[in-house]
Amino acid sequence: MEFINSEKAPKPVGPYSHAVKAGDFVFVSGQIPLRDGTIPENFEDRARTVIENVRAILNSCNLDLENVVKATVYLTDLSKFEEFNRIYAEYFQHKPARAVVEVKKLPKNADIEMEVTAYTKS
Repeated sequence: MEFINSEKAPKPVGPYSHAVKAGDFVFVSGQIPLRDGTIPENFEDRARTVIENVRAILNSCNLDLENVVKATVYLTDLSKFEEFNRIYAEYFQHKPARAVVEVKKLPKNADIEMEVTAYTKS
């Protein structure tokens, strides 16, 4: 196993690695919309920041969003589902498996978090 921390993504907010590579898979820890230590004000920017943080971590593993085979998204307000889908579809045109779950609360009072599993083989 290889434990990965990217210089291009926000530091983890707890005792965990950004990602773990195990065999042909990379498991990216949940990312919240931190950008330069702050959370953007509008939901669209927060959703894009989460995805870009995931992308930065994947890039540190010489991967990109096209390698994602499964995504799990946590929202504190499921009424944002359609808006999130619109943004997500711009980034994930290959349509990996996905779950979206409404949760009561997320770290740093974020309203969105996303974790992914990526496959390293082409």
